[in-house]
Amino acid sequence: MRQAGDNMLLVGIAAVAGLAVVSVAVHWLVQHLVLVAGLLVVGAGAGVAVLRSRVRVRQRELDVRAAQLRHIEPFLSMTPKAFEHALADLCRRDGCTKVSVVGGAGDLAADVLATTPTGQRILIQAKRYGPRTFVGSQDVQRVNGTYRDVHRCDLAAVVTTSSFTKAAAAFCAQVGIRAVDRRALALWAEGTGGPPWA
Repeated sequence: MRQAGDNMLLVGIAAVAGLAVVSVAVHWLVQHLVLVAGLLVVGAGAGVAVLRSRVRVRQRELDVRAAQLRHIEPFLSMTPKAFEHALADLCRRDGCTKVSVVGGAGDLAADVLATTPTGQRILIQAKRYGPRTFVGSQDVQRVNGTYRDVHRCDLAAVVTTSSFTKAAAAFCAQVGIRAVDRRALALWAEGTGGPPWA
């Protein structure tokens, strides 16, 4: 019994101490209301300024990337992964939504997946090759084997910084895969040619 009484006494003391702290804090806030309000306004203003600054910096970065994508030269110096991201940026620029870069080991012939402005899902296989390396028919056959059944896409395109072998170009034409070579990529990037889904 004595221990229960001691516990009750401790709880009572803690409650009184807590009320005293709250009372002092409320009294201080009332006495310094203008100061507290001023600090809140300054803090909110600083938060808005930081947010606006970040938005401006991000927009400048996007503008620089968009300007670079208007010419073929930047694509030629990119890593394959950067090329995939650049193609995703072009898709976004031209109105695609749900754009994702999925390339990598085990990607099953998909580097970029997107929904076109007309609502169709498109798979893009990126081939960042030098001018003497051509996209072969085995590359486009892999895309043809996966874009509908595995990736559930309506359209497929193989986009390269080089060109296609005759067999690969013929296969693309036969099965309806868009073959976007260096010239077509340059036109797409410049905005004077259509995107792969057009």
